[in-house]
Amino acid sequence: MPVKGFRPITPARRYMTVEDRSDVTKQTPERSLTEGKKRQGGRNNYGKLAMRFRGGGAKRALRDIDFKRDKHGVEASVAAIEYDPNRSARIALLNYTDGEKRYIVAPVGLKVGQTVVSGPNADILVGNALPLKNIPPGTIVHCIELRPGKGAQMARSAGAQASLVSRETEYALLKLPSGEVRRVRVECQATIGQVGNVDHENVTLGKAGRQRHLGRKPHNRGVAMNPIDHPHGGGEGRTSGGRHPVTPWGQPTRGFKTRNNKRTDRMIVSRKKKTR
Repeated sequence: MPVKGFRPITPARRYMTVEDRSDVTKQTPERSLTEGKKRQGGRNNYGKLAMRFRGGGAKRALRDIDFKRDKHGVEASVAAIEYDPNRSARIALLNYTDGEKRYIVAPVGLKVGQTVVSGPNADILVGNALPLKNIPPGTIVHCIELRPGKGAQMARSAGAQASLVSRETEYALLKLPSGEVRRVRVECQATIGQVGNVDHENVTLGKAGRQRHLGRKPHNRGVAMNPIDHPHGGGEGRTSGGRHPVTPWGQPTRGFKTRNNKRTDRMIVSRKKKTR
């Protein structure tokens, strides 16, 4: 779907763009699948600040998304495509033949009235969920499990897709959106197709107010702080930090690898591509 611009009647309007929501067919969420979302303000369960510059924002309701797709063999029709404020992708409301309703992440090409199904016997069609051992190599997939039955954890955001490169006896090789090639057990489930709302990455917020609506507060620079507050702070006059960039706690940034999970190192065949 295209991105809409505006006539530059104000400086902010000149660069602001918004998503065209012509694909959204239902404006209000399914009440039985929503619950209130309490704002944390970047704080953890101890009340300590775990993420800086978060707070405020518009009120939201959480949509209960079915990432497990565990109703195997039961057909469902797509009742509506909806907007979800908690994610970049659209969501689809499914009406199962047994009367149950569930939300899934909507892939590209999924239309209202279409039928989807999950399970090992499902066809290779957009929106269907199958184990990786039943998907032919070269297929584009999304919403991929890392552990069988745990639910989708990879390739869930707008426009994300992974490619099934090949299959071995116990593992399948997947090329992820980051460029990383990773082994995943063939019993893990994935959904056919690419996540929808592909143009989300082309949206320009255009003004500070839209950041605040999303719950993002102003991010102040380290070089503008005092030495007690940040390693880049202090100095006579304006400085550029005087050292390689670090976090407020001295951890190097911009390319410094922080991954430390030796348990799953053997699952990574090749690392993600360099961005610069």
